[in-house]
Amino acid sequence: MDESRPDPYSSRNRFSGRPVDLDTTVKLTDLASCGGCASKYSAARLEQLLAGFIPAEAENLLIGLSPADDAAVYRLDDERALIFTLDFFPPVVDDPGDYGAIAAANALNDVFAMGGKPLLALSIAAFPEELPMEMLAKIFAAADAQVRAAGGLLAGGHTIRDDEPKYGLAVVGMVHPSGIWPKNGARPGDALFLTKPLGTGLIMTGYKRREAGTQQLDRAIRWMRTLNDQSADVLRALQPNAVTDVTGFGLFGHAHEVADRSGVRVWLESARFPAIDGALDVARRGIRTSGDPRNRDFAATHLELHGVPETLVALGYDPQTAGGLLVSLPGERAAALEAEFLSRKLFARRVGRVEEGAGVVVE
Repeated sequence: MDESRPDPYSSRNRFSGRPVDLDTTVKLTDLASCGGCASKYSAARLEQLLAGFIPAEAENLLIGLSPADDAAVYRLDDERALIFTLDFFPPVVDDPGDYGAIAAANALNDVFAMGGKPLLALSIAAFPEELPMEMLAKIFAAADAQVRAAGGLLAGGHTIRDDEPKYGLAVVGMVHPSGIWPKNGARPGDALFLTKPLGTGLIMTGYKRREAGTQQLDRAIRWMRTLNDQSADVLRALQPNAVTDVTGFGLFGHAHEVADRSGVRVWLESARFPAIDGALDVARRGIRTSGDPRNRDFAATHLELHGVPETLVALGYDPQTAGGLLVSLPGERAAALEAEFLSRKLFARRVGRVEEGAGVVVE
């Protein structure tokens, strides 16, 4: 083979055995074994790995690993605390602009899930050297646009060579120390809301297997590109007790984290689960993402399922990429939340409640 040309049998060969010439037409998802938040490390294994691993005591470390949350929070003074998070993953879609925007939104949304606002971001990037420069430029440009839309600045980053593309951000944000939204704050009597429909993993997997069409994929991409900033703006006035963004561990995994860390029982109403159009059709055909079995391994033992159809069970375990917020707030504020979201033409669906007890019950 002419060594002056890139090897046409690049990273795709490791995953499918098919050759891909990176100088011609490139599908980003062909270069990844799995994409988006479905590529997350097993939550069950993470629990074992991090058990007992707690940073040295620091008075100003408000949130670290004990318990872990969507981001770390460090108090600067009585009025300011820094939020720090990072998130990256392999391509979830083929269009480089969509990939950059989705990866950026997924990282930025961790700051919104903590009640804060982004200030500064750095790129975390790993790409094959043979990828066209214009493709990489579109990824970076789309991420930059998302960071600016979120109120922050993309100020640099770090890039390495890798056969499998990966992109994301490290983000620093700001929050008032009394305005932090932890996972462990849910209280009996709270109402539970989701601010985006579920099913991104199902639709993207269905599309790759030709079991979902471009319309379904476009809807999923539109939701994944959507920042959670406007939802967070509404929630600040309502003072929620607990908030987390629903990503790779699925609704059930994240609901389990809220229940476990808050010392409460979470009741979910499966009939009210919102789904992106087409996601349930994919689930009915028996299609699941690579993250589905890992999410079941993590959350199943903490779940009670009361006559829930398997299609909706699959939706609850489906790993989301750049998903919406799972919000727990006092029940008497539920009507105000619904009215305010409606007036701003934002999505919000009540999906359950919080009671005394333990675990997650799905009915």
